[in-house]
Amino acid sequence: MKSFTPALVRFIKEEDGAQVVEYALIIAVVSIGLVSAFGSNSTLSTKFSELVASIGTCLTPGKC
Repeated sequence: MKSFTPALVRFIKEEDGAQVVEYALIIAVVSIGLVSAFGSNSTLSTKFSELVASIGTCLTPGKC
């Protein structure tokens, strides 16, 4: 149990994963705004949706 406690403390203090989540949330909010703005033009909306899907794939480790 003594070796588990320091590992748990290091895990709680780890912040690398939080940055990825923050960037993903920023991209999602910007994407929603842009899709709303281009919603009337289906061609732009489709292309933008494809771009967002590609970015989402690249955010997944080992997929880009």
